[in-house]
Amino acid sequence: MSIEVGAKLQGKVSGITNFGAFIDLGAGKTGLVHISEVSNGYIKDIHDVLSVGDEVTIKVISVNDDGKIGLSIRKAQEQPAESNEEQRPKRYQKDTRDTRDTRDTRDNRGRATQKKPFSRSQSSNNHKEDFDSLMSSFLKDSDDRLTSLKRNTEGKRGGRGGRRS
Repeated sequence: MSIEVGAKLQGKVSGITNFGAFIDLGAGKTGLVHISEVSNGYIKDIHDVLSVGDEVTIKVISVNDDGKIGLSIRKAQEQPAESNEEQRPKRYQKDTRDTRDTRDTRDNRGRATQKKPFSRSQSSNNHKEDFDSLMSSFLKDSDDRLTSLKRNTEGKRGGRGGRRS
């Protein structure tokens, strides 16, 4: 009897180890079914699924030059591809909408604030005024952030005593 990769055969479980089961294929041939090739699901203990003397249908998945035969019970069971997809959890689909510059951010007090997108002025006459107003608003926001950071970290300093002023 010639054993070829891809062939489905009948065999008898001749031995069980913690990493798989040895299957007697007849004619003095023995192959190994790794624990990951026994079932589609997770198997903690192979003794829960197989026992010595069980008749199993296996598929030959590898034949090495040194005579080792790799077998699979899982691949020998014919299951439609649809059933595998149903068992597998659905993958998260990334949202492809453009969310740039419209993100909600949280200020230091936990309130949601809307980030405004930066837009350049089309007229060159208002360029100086726009820059000045942008700079002043930036400085104001920056100062507000710094004061709130200072206020929030004052109580977290170590040592004895109360708050510093």
